[in-house]
Order: sequence, then C-alpha cells, then structure tokens
Amino acid sequence: VQLVESGGGLAQPGGSLRLSCATSGFTFSRSVMSWYRQAPGKERELVAGINWAGGNTNYADSVKGRFTISRDNAKNTVYLQMNSLKPEDTAVYYCHALKLSVGGPYVYWGQGIQVTVSS
Repeated sequence: VQLVESGGGLAQPGGSLRLSCATSGFTFSRSVMSWYRQAPGKERELVAGINWAGGNTNYADSVKGRFTISRDNAKNTVYLQMNSLKPEDTAVYYCHALKLSVGGPYVYWGQGIQVTVSS
C-alpha cells in the first residue's frame, strides 16, 4: 500500500496550492479519503474528507470556503485545492484512507508533505 503526497511547498498568504495523493495497493474507489494536518506543537486534525463516490464532502470549519477536496477514482488519486491560504494553514498535510471491509476497517496514511504559508 502506498499513499504519496505531492504539491506542497511555500506559498504566500492569499495564495494557492494543490495537493495530490496518488495511491496504490488497495481499493481506492471503495475507500473514504481524507486530508489531515499537523502543525508544530499541535495535534493532528481532520481538514477535509470525501466519500468513495465523491458525492459527500466535509471540511473543518477553519478551511470551509477556502479548501476543496476531490477525487479521481480512475487515477486512484485524491486532491486538496487550497485557496486564500493563511499562515495558520502551515502544517504537515497527510493523506488518509479508510477502507471498510468484511475483515474490518483498514486505515492507511501517507508520509506527509510540508505546506508553509509565509510572506
């Protein structure tokens, strides 16, 4: 199983970044996908989630209206479009997969990617 994030880096306040998470080794199209983030000295928090069909999404209050999660089941990839970035969005962002099956839930994490918002 692999979840590989890309697209992070440095952005200015008010700028945009698009994170991608390319996956393999599990049934992506039947998995709930999410993005989490962890800032220095803080707990990891849920940023956004999307159901397997892409019809339902949810967001942390702090990113509503600025971030958009989407997925491409044909490419086994989930995205996070981040607009109007703020310094407080600075964190390591993690891709997360939850696959429910008869054998129980399976949870997979990416290695994380740094996003820094600074002028």
